[in-house]
Amino acid sequence: MVQIRSVGIIGAGQMGSGIAHVCALGGYDVLLHDVSADRIKASLAQIERNMSRQVGRGLIDEEAMKNGLARIKPAEELQQIGKADLAIEAATEDEEVKKTIFKALAPHLGPDTLLASNTSSISITRLASATDRPERFIGLHFMNPVPLMKLVEIIRGIATDAATYETAVGFAKSLGKTTANAEDFPAFIVNRILVPMINEAIYTLYEGVGTVEAIDTAMKLGANHPMGPLELGDFIGLDTVLSIMNVLYEGLADSKYRPCPLLVKYVEAGWLGRKAGRGFYDYRGDQPVPTR
Repeated sequence: MVQIRSVGIIGAGQMGSGIAHVCALGGYDVLLHDVSADRIKASLAQIERNMSRQVGRGLIDEEAMKNGLARIKPAEELQQIGKADLAIEAATEDEEVKKTIFKALAPHLGPDTLLASNTSSISITRLASATDRPERFIGLHFMNPVPLMKLVEIIRGIATDAATYETAVGFAKSLGKTTANAEDFPAFIVNRILVPMINEAIYTLYEGVGTVEAIDTAMKLGANHPMGPLELGDFIGLDTVLSIMNVLYEGLADSKYRPCPLLVKYVEAGWLGRKAGRGFYDYRGDQPVPTR
């Protein structure tokens, strides 16, 4: 097995930032890359704020925070990621974008570098085919928010070798995570179950069965969910929800996975949820207000 000491992360959004956060606290040297230097800067500031909250709650101490932040270095050029023992792609949930990243990274990788994708739905086998090392490629699907959620789904492609799998499991466990093995089917385990539920909640709204508030209240109090499905969709990002539903619909050819037309309309309008300030709730005021 390869010994991982350094981790390169491609994508400084919500997921990439969270992965960088837990890797740094786990003792790994972290390189964080994004196409936008401003996004890297914003990510580092967010990581510092999140670690400060952990200090305030007694989850880590000041020394751990100081050491963790010191381990994270910005990588403004993609080729810098090639120096890491493990490179994790955490870009937008778009297959062509991800393949383009892996193709661009290939010439800069060391011979022993392992590759992983944080994709939440796309075939690991297909992504691995865009690289020069499909046997050293694996899916590491972290849950959002990464510092709080315990699970990492491990997904092997058809060519992933045993050493890569064992290294990936050991790496995830070293971060304090619990792993679950998933076969390389569209959306794996968590999103195969979760995202169609959100889509069904949107259909329930679309068909007038209930309002946003009624649907979320019903599922929180009737099914003991910590967040209603529409609130959760806004938290994940409605563009991501739509991308996953399209992967399921196209990959499994089953009409039960057809994205709700209202979901499509919201994404077309740019109402993507919390990150856009508006989705099934409007977040621009002091309190979220249902938009329907």
